[in-house]
Amino acid sequence: MARLPETEGAGEIAHRVRERRGGALRPLDRMLLHSPQLADGWNTLLGAIRGRLELPADIRELVILRIAVLNRAPYEWTAHEPEARRAGLDDSDLTELRCEKPEFDERRQRVIAYTDAMTRDVHVPDEVFDALRAHFTDAELVELTATVAAYNMVSRFLVALDV
Repeated sequence: MARLPETEGAGEIAHRVRERRGGALRPLDRMLLHSPQLADGWNTLLGAIRGRLELPADIRELVILRIAVLNRAPYEWTAHEPEARRAGLDDSDLTELRCEKPEFDERRQRVIAYTDAMTRDVHVPDEVFDALRAHFTDAELVELTATVAAYNMVSRFLVALDV
């Protein structure tokens, strides 16, 4: 059970959150709406990450699910597994993400190494970052970095408030 009661939210900010979510609030939104100003910024940032970037959806969802595993955030996994499947991840991919040392093709393996470094250590060794250059544009590297950072924020918020 969450550490704070859920709120319905009211006003323009809650409306914008509902609009991005297709009409319904999720438990995460109901926590964020205790602070409408925070919910508004969060909604804008995560809306951009989820729907307006060049980073391929399969890579985005691979990152999100890996962070859910590393940070022990089951809500995040449950919320994103359907999206990951729509983006092309299959049962074997999902199983592999739960392993200590997952094995993927070279591109995904490098994304996992980057995600793990950012999540576990914060500092990313040059060789880990440089290995991504062959697979992503500069814009995609910025977007990948922002996605890892943002979903670490999401998972830590969820875990701390027991959502």
